[in-house]
Amino acid sequence: MENIEAKVKTVDVLPMVWHYIDKLELYSIFQKYIPKPKNSKLEPAQVLCMMVTNIICATKPLYMVEEWLADYTDGLSEQPLNASLYNDDQLGRTTDRLFDADRASMLTEISAKAIEIYNLETNQIHNDSTSVTLIGKYNIEDSASVKLTQGFNKDHRPDCKQIVFGLNITADGYVPISFQLFDGNRTDDTTHIPNWQELSDMLGKEDFIYVADCKLCSAENLAYIAGNDGIFITILPRNRVQVKKFYEQLMDNPVEWQDAYSVPNSRKKDQLIVYQTHESSKTPEGYRIIWVHSSSKEVQDRNRRENRIKKVEQELEELRSGLNKYYLKTKDRIQDAVDKKCKGVKDIIQVKIVEEKQIKKVQTTCGKPGPKTEYREAEIITYDIKWQIDDETVEKKSRTDGIFPLITNSELEASKVLQIYKEQPYLEKKMNTTKSILEIAPVFLKLPRRIEAITFLYFVALMIISLIERNIRRNMQIEGSEKLPILPQGMNTKRPTWNNLNYFFRNVHLSIIEVNGSIQSSTVKGFTKLHEKICRLIEVPFSVYQNLQNNWWQFDSG
Repeated sequence: MENIEAKVKTVDVLPMVWHYIDKLELYSIFQKYIPKPKNSKLEPAQVLCMMVTNIICATKPLYMVEEWLADYTDGLSEQPLNASLYNDDQLGRTTDRLFDADRASMLTEISAKAIEIYNLETNQIHNDSTSVTLIGKYNIEDSASVKLTQGFNKDHRPDCKQIVFGLNITADGYVPISFQLFDGNRTDDTTHIPNWQELSDMLGKEDFIYVADCKLCSAENLAYIAGNDGIFITILPRNRVQVKKFYEQLMDNPVEWQDAYSVPNSRKKDQLIVYQTHESSKTPEGYRIIWVHSSSKEVQDRNRRENRIKKVEQELEELRSGLNKYYLKTKDRIQDAVDKKCKGVKDIIQVKIVEEKQIKKVQTTCGKPGPKTEYREAEIITYDIKWQIDDETVEKKSRTDGIFPLITNSELEASKVLQIYKEQPYLEKKMNTTKSILEIAPVFLKLPRRIEAITFLYFVALMIISLIERNIRRNMQIEGSEKLPILPQGMNTKRPTWNNLNYFFRNVHLSIIEVNGSIQSSTVKGFTKLHEKICRLIEVPFSVYQNLQNNWWQFDSG
């Protein structure tokens, strides 16, 4: 009697991720640097590729990878025979081997492959760093790994340990090409010189444009990059002498602004954000300072100041009602409270403490007053506060609204320098993807060496996601596809993200019919014409899905 069995295996986005991993030759690179140990059933390269895939597709903690993988390898409602090889002990041991391997060389090879295969332009590199917050107790005795310590936490968790994660992306599609890990208490301004040098060594050139936030703007950092024939663009901090002098100049004498460019306001329809620039004298080192005026920032600065003034007035009203009570009985105490409330707007809100003296009769003794009670005259001092807004100062300060300074040693036009710097927020979105979509934290590991190693895999995952997003958006533009109906309920999106693709492919699966343990047919279900179009846009051959076999999920070297 024939034994007929039907199996359903999850497919979703895994084949396209596998295709990108194959194109980058990750399996071969991992295999090159991490040889297979004796008595091991799996190649470490296979395990690492599966961990990268897990980070991209599911983001399950290490001890849940087996549970996630079973739906792909063994089928729904089946025993996880194949997936059981990827247990948490196997993943932990492989992560240790990754830490001991030459990860710097691996990173260089992977990035070189991405640049070569996808023709990434590397003339403009953006850098930023963030903190990866770690919750719980950790073994911090490993001197070879990055130090898990407390520092300036950008997740607003100063009570937690952290590591500093620095990322470099191209302006071409905003694809990550390198990263660095630093101790949790490492300050951002000290990371730029080693980071720029590593970038220069990896790219084999110095004349790329290095873009970063204001932490780059130290005399040592700028001198190092300029002295090595590099080009930088960054923002000049507000506390610098040049900025204060320029603001003082603006309050008294207007300057001549040059129109740079305008862009649609993404938050307000039918409105444009207009940018203007102005150049004056250079720094003593010969760097250009480009002053920028943004119409949207002008509105934000004005609203921020008006809201601050309203808030201070409300706080002064509350303070006024509590005068002459408790600790607000002396002029000095009241002045301290006023100064605290008016911090940042002292030159705008002028507060006057009014003193009122009254002569009153008071008892000379304690107790209830009676016929023989004696009285004496005493001077009672009470205080009040009055304030007014200095409209002239407000008007002068409004002349600096919407202005920020850029500093550079490039010879590009001021408008081009501004356009390059305004791409920096795309790097911040990559940081957000790392923390929200890939969920790099919390980390379900105790050993710093394993945390450092798995962060390497997170970087690889972020690179693959970015390449997919770059390709689909670029090819949509080439083909003239304005939008794709891949959101829930068939809604459209003009800029597809990895989350959108993951959702749209969620129902794709592989249906297998077995007769007496032998596969008679296998068919991919849930794959529509729109799925086929998306595969074309992300440069994944249709055959990747069409020709799926039973063990398609296994990676190999060729």
